[in-house]
Amino acid sequence: MIDRPTIERIKDAADIVDVVSEFVSLKKVGANYRGLCPFHDDHTPSFYVSPSRRTCHCFVCGEGGDSVGFIMKHEQLSYPDALRWLANRYHIEIQEQQLTDEQRKEQSEREALFIVNEWAASYFKDILENDIDGRAIGMQYFRQRGIRDDIMQRFRLGFCLTDRQAMAKAALAKGYKEEYLIKTGLCYRKDNGELADRFAGRAIFPWIGVSGKVVAFGGRVLDMRTKGVNQKYVNSPDSDIYHKDHELYGIFQAKKAIAREDCVYMVEGYTDVISMHQCGIENVVANSGTALSEHQIHILHRFTTNIVLLYDGDAAGIKAALRGTDMLLKEGMNVKVLLLPDGDDPDSFAKKHNAEEFRTYISEHQTDFIEFKTKVLLNGVTDPVKRSEAISSIIKSVSVIGDPIVRATYIQACASRLGIQEQVLIAKMNDNIREYRDERRKEEERKRRSSAYLQQDFVSTGQQPTTVTQPTVTRQQDDMPPPDAFLPPEAFSTPSEQGSATQTQQQTTAAKAEPATQQKQQVTKIKETVSDLLIKAVIKHGHEILYDEVETEEGEKVSLTLAEVVSYDLESDKLQFSSPLYNRILSEAVAHSHEEGFDAERHFTLHPDYEVSSLAIRLTEERVLLSKSLQINLTEETLRDQVTHLLLDFRNEYVTAKMAQLRTDIALATDEPQRQMELMAQLQEMQKVRNAIAKKIGGSVVTR
Repeated sequence: MIDRPTIERIKDAADIVDVVSEFVSLKKVGANYRGLCPFHDDHTPSFYVSPSRRTCHCFVCGEGGDSVGFIMKHEQLSYPDALRWLANRYHIEIQEQQLTDEQRKEQSEREALFIVNEWAASYFKDILENDIDGRAIGMQYFRQRGIRDDIMQRFRLGFCLTDRQAMAKAALAKGYKEEYLIKTGLCYRKDNGELADRFAGRAIFPWIGVSGKVVAFGGRVLDMRTKGVNQKYVNSPDSDIYHKDHELYGIFQAKKAIAREDCVYMVEGYTDVISMHQCGIENVVANSGTALSEHQIHILHRFTTNIVLLYDGDAAGIKAALRGTDMLLKEGMNVKVLLLPDGDDPDSFAKKHNAEEFRTYISEHQTDFIEFKTKVLLNGVTDPVKRSEAISSIIKSVSVIGDPIVRATYIQACASRLGIQEQVLIAKMNDNIREYRDERRKEEERKRRSSAYLQQDFVSTGQQPTTVTQPTVTRQQDDMPPPDAFLPPEAFSTPSEQGSATQTQQQTTAAKAEPATQQKQQVTKIKETVSDLLIKAVIKHGHEILYDEVETEEGEKVSLTLAEVVSYDLESDKLQFSSPLYNRILSEAVAHSHEEGFDAERHFTLHPDYEVSSLAIRLTEERVLLSKSLQINLTEETLRDQVTHLLLDFRNEYVTAKMAQLRTDIALATDEPQRQMELMAQLQEMQKVRNAIAKKIGGSVVTR
């Protein structure tokens, strides 16, 4: 357990801008910072960080929180582990009891895999530095490659002994389970059932994720077996914490330099990255010979939109440069290509030049991707058919670019270079764009039909989706209470409302299959309900006095805060929010409302419970920050009027739902005349209550 004072120290030390900047490239906008959201496929910056509120929030997908909440969401950590992550970053000591065997068993499997990998990285590094064979074989290899000791430390390089059971035995002796050694890919079972080390006899290159956790390993054969073998390198297999197309080698060591330089160099191998770091160029990552994936591009896009593909000048390098570039262009990246002189790769070139010379060479020789593709595909081509195919491929690359101005600029350049009329190229480009749109529409239609079929299947089998009776407002977090959770437990929805919920569920299911842009539109249309507005008032102003010197039945004079007014008013009619979280926030606001220095908004947005803080941030975040001169100054009177109206609206919605349920019960009680009469009498009473509420609100209610 982490005690409350330590939690407060961690939160006070954690600078929200500093924390988010570890994962997102931020730019200052007024008093706040803005960047691409790391929680959805964001192409226009929608993620805002507020230093004054010490919170972050995405105005598209709704994700956000304080520094702890951000780390929890981004790193998929529990609340205590997110605190430990921040404590480690800010060098805050946490006094905790040693985990017992039982507690260790209770840790999640994902966390256990990270723990095993972290131990393995330290084990391999220790073998490299301190074991006789490690120094004689592994260290000798790295030294022959010219890698300095400080660079070995930065990339946590290591060595695995040639004994195929040495690492496994050491791990088991430390208490790590066989199942985790296998799931991480560190070990595998031989045909005879023995546990064997996957990386035995290899130099070790740990893969460190963007957050600094070891997610996988790469191992290189060092002896004579490297001659003529097809697989000099072996990588960890896919696991719960590692997917090769989701990771980039060197991203953790490079992310700050990428953001600082606003550019990233993409190379192929481990040693290319390491040698360029040693040369003094740190904004470099490797995809290790695989085609770039959308996941990898999205990681890079958080830090920069500029990428230079840096490869050998041979046929393999040209092929690598052409691979995946359409995807880069489609994702809005500005792509340049540099092929090094024949016989050089980034590793060897970096060893011959210092950082300034290397950067100068890149600046003078890098080529725009379209120009590069034109040279490669049309070099020496005279056959009209092949030339036509090459030009079509070039225009296809231009077509995937999202910015119409950039597309137009490239078309003009292509027309000039290729000697073809611009209108002809535009016509071809437009054909490609139409094909892309048609394919996307067809895919969306297939997904919609699939979701509709699933809904129909529920109906035909007599089953109901579990979310049908849930609130109809789209929710962005499964653990977030429904925004319209205002009805007491005994309130029910009518058949017509259930039908509406079913329809909304179908729309929501279909929306999940739609492109990110359509999801974005749907999310931004979500409206705050009465319950949202009421609990929002409690969070923002719960500590403020609404009634001063109110005389009680005992003759005492007391002051009532907004939180107390809401609580007492609901209790008078035995009403409550259906969301336990909303009720909990109201109760907590009442309990603290008279404490000296208590500020409800600060208390809840920085609450130690992530569920509370994330809800508070979502409800109180303002998209447009007005200057003080334009802000509305809420007086005691205006705030009191707002709360009074919200409480009336709250009752009105409860009564409306109750009336709907009574009508349903009346329709179902056709065989029970006496019960029908009783229900109708209740309905009439409810109608009177509803009319009375309507008069107080200032409107009229039409009876049905």
